[in-house]
Amino acid sequence: MDHGGGIRREGRAVLDRRLYLHLATWLGQWPAGPGLHVVGSWRRARPAWDGRLRPAVAVRVDGSAVLSVPPRRVEAVRALAEGPRSALYEALPAAVGQPGWVVHDDVFRWCLAPAALPDIGGWTTPTDPALPPWLHLFDSEVLVVRDADGGYLAGVGIKRHDAYGHELAVGTVPAARGRGLARRLVAQAARRVLDEGAVPTYRHDPANAGSARVAEAAGFPDRGWSSCGVYPP
Repeated sequence: MDHGGGIRREGRAVLDRRLYLHLATWLGQWPAGPGLHVVGSWRRARPAWDGRLRPAVAVRVDGSAVLSVPPRRVEAVRALAEGPRSALYEALPAAVGQPGWVVHDDVFRWCLAPAALPDIGGWTTPTDPALPPWLHLFDSEVLVVRDADGGYLAGVGIKRHDAYGHELAVGTVPAARGRGLARRLVAQAARRVLDEGAVPTYRHDPANAGSARVAEAAGFPDRGWSSCGVYPP
C-alpha cells in the first residue's frame, strides 16, 4: 500500500471499512438514511480520549446525519429534532445534561492517502515540560518540530477515539507559521495512523482558513462532510 502516491483498490476498500467501523463505533450507528437520526451511545456518558465528556457528537453527509447522545437522553433529543435546527442547537446542551455548554460545528475530513511530504518531526512523550499545555492532554506520543536550540515550534497530537479512527490536532507557534511545518506534521502523523490500522481524521472550524489549507495540503480533502458537538464554552 502506497500511503504517499496512491492506494491500491484493495487497500482503499480496507480503509473505507475502517472509516465505517470508526463512525459506527464512535457514534453508535452508521450509516443513516436521509434526515437526522438520534442514537444512543454509552460513549457519550463516559470520558473521551482526554478524560472529558463529549455528551453529543454528530456527523453529517449527503443530507443525512447521525447525532449520538447518552442513551437516557435519546427520547428528549428526538423530540427536539422534530423542530428547526436552530431550536435544536439552542436546547441540545441542556437536553444532554450540560446547560452551560455550547454546540460547535466543524468541517469533518478524513484521509486515505497522505500527501507525499517529507517527514519533519520527532515523536516524544506528551509529558515533556517544554511542550505547550494542549499537548499534555494526550496519552500517547506526540509529534513535534523544534528549533536549533530545542525550542518547540509545532506539534501534532492524536485523539484515539477508538481502534478504527484517530483524529489529528495540530498547532504551530505564531513565529513559525508560514513555513509549511503543520502540513508536513499532519501528513507524517497520518501515515503513522494508517500504519497502526486506523483511518486518520481531521476536524476544524469552517471559518479557520489556515487549518483548511493545512488539511488540504496534507491530503485531507473537503468532501462536504461536517460534524458538530456539545462542548464547554
